[in-house]
Amino acid sequence: MANHGLKPKQVAISDRVLERLIEEYTKESGVRELDRQLASLMRNTAKKVAMGEKYNPTIKDEDLERILGPEKFDKSIYTEENMPGVAVGLAWTPVGGDILFIESTLSKGTGLTTVTGNLGDVMKESTSTAFTYLKANAARYGIPHEVFAKVNVHLHFPEGAVPKDGPSAGITILSSLASLFTQRRVRPYLAMTGEITLRGKVMPVGGIKEKILAAKRAGMKEIIMCERNRKDVQQINPAYIKHMKFHFVKTMDEVVELALQKIRVRDGIQLQTFLQDDKK
Repeated sequence: MANHGLKPKQVAISDRVLERLIEEYTKESGVRELDRQLASLMRNTAKKVAMGEKYNPTIKDEDLERILGPEKFDKSIYTEENMPGVAVGLAWTPVGGDILFIESTLSKGTGLTTVTGNLGDVMKESTSTAFTYLKANAARYGIPHEVFAKVNVHLHFPEGAVPKDGPSAGITILSSLASLFTQRRVRPYLAMTGEITLRGKVMPVGGIKEKILAAKRAGMKEIIMCERNRKDVQQINPAYIKHMKFHFVKTMDEVVELALQKIRVRDGIQLQTFLQDDKK
C-alpha cells in the first residue's frame, strides 16, 4: 500500500481472498510472485483513487479474476479420483517441492515400453527397475505373466517442458504400473515419494520438508514414504502438517496395499482379452 501511495482505508483484502490469491496465483518457495500479484491489485485501486472514481475498497473473490485473469494453478486436479494407471508423486526442485503426475497405459503389442516426459537418467533407471520388479512379482499381484509379451506399455510424466530427474519416483512409478495391470485405482488425496530396489525394498529420499509442503498445498491428505524418512518428518513443525496422515513403509508390498483401492474398476481393461485374442 505504501509503495502505491494508498492508505489503509482505501483498500482492504480479507484473509480468505489473500489465501485464494496465494493458492491460485502463486507457486514458489519464496514470495516474489506474491508481491507482484499484490502490486497488481494495488495498482488497480491506486488508479481508481487517482482518477477520482467511485469504488468498493474491499477486494473480493470476483475482483481477483477481473484484475489478475483466470486462476493459474488448480489444485483440484491432484485430488480427484483418476483412472487406473495414474499416481501422484512428490518431487524436489530448486524452488521447493512440487507435485508429479505419473500416467501409464497399455495397448495390444509385443512387449515394448515407451517412456516420455523429459526425464533424466536417474528417473529412467527408476522406471526400468519398477517395471522389472513388477514382472518378477506378477503372480503376487494377480497378473498373468504371459501378458507382458502381448502388450505395449506407455509411461508418461506430464509437463514435458519441465526436466525431471532424481531418485524420488520409484514407488510412484511402480504404483502406477501396478494400478494399470490390476485395474485398481490409486486412492485419491494420496501422494508418495521414495525409491525402490529390485528386491522390492523402499529406500529413503531427500527434500522431505519441501515435498510435504507441496503435498499440503495441493490438498493431499496422506503421504507414503520410507520408514527411514520418519526422522525427517519429526523435525517439521507439527503445525505445518496438521491433519495430514503419514504411512512409513519398508517394502513395495506395503505401498501397493496402501495405495491401491481393493476393487477393480467395472469397465476397466481386461488383461485376459489380450491372451484370448492371441489364442484365436
